[in-house]
Amino acid sequence: MSNVLLTGGLGYIGSHTASILAKNNIKFLILDNLSNSKISVVERLGKIVKQKIEFIKCDIRDTNNLVAIIQKNNISSVMHFAALKSVEDSIFSPTEYYETNISGTISILNAMKIANVRNLVFSSSATVYGQPKYLPIDELHRIESMNPYGKTKIIVEEIFSDLVKHDRNWSINSLRYFNPVGAHPSYLIGDDPISVKSKNLMPNIIDVVKGITKEIKIFGKDYDTKDGTCIRDYIHIMDLANAHYKSLQFLEKSKGLNIFNIGTGNGYSVLELIKTFEDVTQLKVPKIFAKRRDGDVHSCYADPTKARKILGWNCEYDLRQMCLSSFEFSRSNICI
Repeated sequence: MSNVLLTGGLGYIGSHTASILAKNNIKFLILDNLSNSKISVVERLGKIVKQKIEFIKCDIRDTNNLVAIIQKNNISSVMHFAALKSVEDSIFSPTEYYETNISGTISILNAMKIANVRNLVFSSSATVYGQPKYLPIDELHRIESMNPYGKTKIIVEEIFSDLVKHDRNWSINSLRYFNPVGAHPSYLIGDDPISVKSKNLMPNIIDVVKGITKEIKIFGKDYDTKDGTCIRDYIHIMDLANAHYKSLQFLEKSKGLNIFNIGTGNGYSVLELIKTFEDVTQLKVPKIFAKRRDGDVHSCYADPTKARKILGWNCEYDLRQMCLSSFEFSRSNICI
């Protein structure tokens, strides 16, 4: 297996996937524009994998540069992580999301076509499902996003569908993520975004216990769920990273577009996540309730049967391990 290009590879999911690739002796090159990631991840990742990390600063919309990078480095597959990813922010800045997430992906596809590379693993999202008609959600669930972020993922998947019909040499795996949580076992890398807009729930909890903010804000307490708060499928980042490795292996023996849910199959409420964090850390997390956020759905958790059967992938970590690794990452004083 030859070189893999990781766009957005210094971000949360990309960096952890890089650690898994290195563990399995797969060569990779990281490309990132550093808009929501830190250059220090290069050094941290190098310590984890005990090798020099090849990194190039580049924007995915620079097609000509992408072509040169792919050709010069003999890239055979691309893992495309680079994207804007806040549901709430996408509602207020839709054009930025369409420009980066859709135009950026088209740029990558064009560069790959010119360089004669046809293997792609794409970061999609469970937001494509909108308000679920049934639970757990399988890949046959209808597509109907409630926000511009999710719509960008739907449009990109439609582009993929058209592309593989036109050119049967393409092999594309679209991984519909649920909610990643946790950190690498070394605690050298974790969920550490630059932009406040793109923060997931756990980094906001961490901000509270570190005294950066006074309390965690919970959006909505009147949903039709067991405790009134939203229910999500939280998945450990290392399980998600391993799904990418399994997906990369599958690319070599598949053609066309394949879509996989990547989640645990278990739904936990926001209050359950906070309570679990308090239990494993013995810390209290002050909280306040706010009105519902536009674009949020009340419940969303996966049926990951397809990924288990076809990719041979399974989750190894539970919710307590997700919370504990997040906390230990924050205690390392790297998360700043």
